[in-house]
Amino acid sequence: MLTPIQFICNIMIKGLPKVLVVDDEQDILELIRHSLAKEGFEVHIAANGAQAVEQAKKVKPEIIIMDVMMPVMDGMEACRQLKEIPETKNIPVIFLTARSEEFAELAGFEAGADDYIAKPVRNRVLLSRVKAILRRRNALVTPEPEKYEFENLKIDRERFVVEYDGRTLQLPRKEFELLSFLASRPGRVFSRDEILENVWGNEVLVVDRTIDVHVRKIREKLDDKFIYTVKGVGYKFES
Repeated sequence: MLTPIQFICNIMIKGLPKVLVVDDEQDILELIRHSLAKEGFEVHIAANGAQAVEQAKKVKPEIIIMDVMMPVMDGMEACRQLKEIPETKNIPVIFLTARSEEFAELAGFEAGADDYIAKPVRNRVLLSRVKAILRRRNALVTPEPEKYEFENLKIDRERFVVEYDGRTLQLPRKEFELLSFLASRPGRVFSRDEILENVWGNEVLVVDRTIDVHVRKIREKLDDKFIYTVKGVGYKFES
């Protein structure tokens, strides 16, 4: 994980990281835009999901912060569409929601979101989550192709592509990072704490249920193979 100084250096070298903020409530939109701009982000805005999809294709932000409940097109549908478009499918999405915590979390991850924040939004939490995701995204960029190859499964970390049983799978970013992390040490049992620290980072507040949701989605796409539960400990990858 990059240090704060390294994070700042990356910004200076690559230019201001672009963030797309999507919300139909103007006061919330302006509050988030102001907070991010103060931290040195280039902020773009949209008022609904349809605008978000168009803006994302045009601006190509490093991250999207999006409300769930909006007119014209809600955040869930916008996220699904973004994950189906080649040029936007790998952009991390953070949902903002005032809905039931469990429902919002499960539904958001089903749609392909990387994280979610409950309203009312606290600036400190928002900035922490955004910076953590950007640091992990930078850390995943390697100069040489990095692949994990097994009998009928290939994980290409450079292209963010998974090939399984002759098919190419496009996993949401968090599912891909979790699968890659477990596959990096086949047979090793990773505790939940290790998974949270290495996939989500220390600054992101997530619960055990978050891991379980992602594991379930990966298993569905891989026919319940490769990832196994070790009761009372965590998960392991076996080919």
